[in-house]
Amino acid sequence: MIPTAFGAHEILDRLDDALTISGFDDQVRARLSGTLDLEAYHFDGSAPGLIFSAHDSLFNPRLTLFFDAQIGRHIYVFAQARADRGFDPSEIDGQVRLDEYAIRVSPWDDGRFQLQIGKFATVVGNWAPRHLSWDNPFITAPLPYENLTGIWDSSAADSARTLFSWSHVRDGAGGFFGSENADKILRQPIVWGPSYTTGLAVSGKVEKLEYAFEVKNASLSSRPETWDATQVQWQHPTVSGRIGFRASPAWDFGVSASTGTYLMRAAKPSVALGHQLDDYRETVLAQDISYAHGHWQVWAEFYEARFEIPTVGHADTFAYYVETKYKFTPQFFGALRWNQQFYNTIDGARWSRDTWRLDTALGYRFTAHTQLKLQYNLEHQNLSPTEFSNIVAGQFTLRF
Repeated sequence: MIPTAFGAHEILDRLDDALTISGFDDQVRARLSGTLDLEAYHFDGSAPGLIFSAHDSLFNPRLTLFFDAQIGRHIYVFAQARADRGFDPSEIDGQVRLDEYAIRVSPWDDGRFQLQIGKFATVVGNWAPRHLSWDNPFITAPLPYENLTGIWDSSAADSARTLFSWSHVRDGAGGFFGSENADKILRQPIVWGPSYTTGLAVSGKVEKLEYAFEVKNASLSSRPETWDATQVQWQHPTVSGRIGFRASPAWDFGVSASTGTYLMRAAKPSVALGHQLDDYRETVLAQDISYAHGHWQVWAEFYEARFEIPTVGHADTFAYYVETKYKFTPQFFGALRWNQQFYNTIDGARWSRDTWRLDTALGYRFTAHTQLKLQYNLEHQNLSPTEFSNIVAGQFTLRF
C-alpha cells in the first residue's frame, strides 16, 4: 500500500474510534457510521427501472449516515439518514431524508422473540438485509425490486385497455401506447426496493427456525413518498411475514407472504362503484434460498404477485432471479445475476411486457473502507419498440 493510501486508511480507523462512545459502565454503547457513494450510469434509450432521468447518463452521489445504540442487553435503537438526489437515482436537486428509525426490544438473550417499532426495511425475502452498497455485489437491485409494471397507485384501472396503456404494450392496431417516460413515475414494481415502510414487527429464532411478521402502513409496491407515518397511516394496513429454515451453516431457506392495498388514498375517487380501496390488493407469495461456502455465495428469490382489479380481473406476475458472487481473492470479486419476469393474459393479451435481464459486476475492495464496483446489464422486453437495452454503471464507496 502506498504511503498516501496508508495515511487515509489510518485516518478512517481513527474516525471509527472517535464516532464510537460508551457510558454507564458500558451499559450504553452508541456508534455513528456512514458511507459515501459516488455512482454513475449510462444507458441507451429510456432510463431503466427505478432510475429517473431524461438523459442517457446520470451522476448520483449519496451520503448515508447510520446511528446504532445498544442500551443494556435488551434494547437496540437504529436510524439511517441520507443526503442525495432522491431515494432512487434521479436528476432532482439534493434532499435530506430520514429513511429508517426504529427501536428493538429483545426480552430474552437467546433471540427467541424481538419486538421492533418504527420505519424499517421489509422482512420479506432475503435481499433487503443485504441491499446497502457495501453488502450488495451489484449497484442495482434484482428485477422484482425495480422493474416497473403497468400498475398505478394514484388511480385504479377501469378497463383492460387502460391497464395495457399504462403498461405500454401494443394496442389493437399493432402500435404502441404512448411515451414511457411520460408516466414512469406513476408505475409500481412488485417490491419497491427495501420497502422502508412504517409499522411494527415481531421476529425471533428457535433452533433452526426463524420467523418475522410485520404490520406496515403501505404495501410492498408502495413508493418512498408514502413510507412515512405522516403520509399514510394504518387505515389500510399491509401484513407481511417470513418463515425461514437454516438447514446448515451454508444453506438458508425462506417462505414469505404479504397482502395489502396498493392504491394510495388519493386514488379513492377512481375505484369502481361499490368497491373500496381494500378491494384493490397486492398479494405476494415468495420463496428464497441462499448458500455460502468457501469462495461462493448464491442467492435466489421467486415472487408470485397478484394485483386485484375488480373491473378487470387478476393482474398476475411471476418474477425471479438467481445471483452468485465469487471471491477470486479476499479483495476482488465477480457477480452474475439472471432475472426474469412474466405476466398473465387479460382479455387475450399479456398485461405487461415479459422481461429478462442479465447483470454482471466486478468489485474490488482496496481497503476496509473503500470499494469500487463496475456493472453491465443487458435487458430484453417483449413488445418493446427497442426490445434490447444496455446499462453501464460504476460505484465508488467510502465507508467510515
